[in-house]
Amino acid sequence: MTGARRLHHTYAEYLEVEALSSVRHEYLEGEIYAMAGGTPEHGILASRIAALLGGQLPARCRVASSDVKIAVLATGLATYPDLSVSCGPLARDPRDALAVTNPVLLVEVTSNSTEDYDRGDKLSHYRQIEGLQAVLLVSHRGKRITAVTRDGTHWVTRDYRGGERVVLASPAIELAVDDVYAVLDGL
Repeated sequence: MTGARRLHHTYAEYLEVEALSSVRHEYLEGEIYAMAGGTPEHGILASRIAALLGGQLPARCRVASSDVKIAVLATGLATYPDLSVSCGPLARDPRDALAVTNPVLLVEVTSNSTEDYDRGDKLSHYRQIEGLQAVLLVSHRGKRITAVTRDGTHWVTRDYRGGERVVLASPAIELAVDDVYAVLDGL
């Protein structure tokens, strides 16, 4: 008896699946992965961060929800982060006019099923995006935001907890951890 045969899909086939499906999918190395829906708390945290970011960014920058696909040209990953921030004109994947390739900030709210991937392989892909300055990993378990920031050619990781403020130089934003999680009080 042999193992199941692994199907390899082209990017064009992935785009066909996306066009016909009500579920979003990630694409990597010929594999198409359905993305799970989030909890109410997940969506509330992402919306709160979007609101806090939107008021701080210069007019040339914009916050996008998980409806915007991000393509990592260096690795071939196509995915939908919880939030993305782009400044200036949007650069598009030459294979996919719906995929943006030039975010400066990405935000992932973790979940039980995605935390290891978000903090591991997915983060490794994100680090390959030219021009990306920071990734924020927002914990679903408690008041903890991990900021992974570009410092020249190196990446620096720092955890922020309740009572602390996440301060990024590029894009220039500041988030109080308690303000982010205050929307979950009473849920």
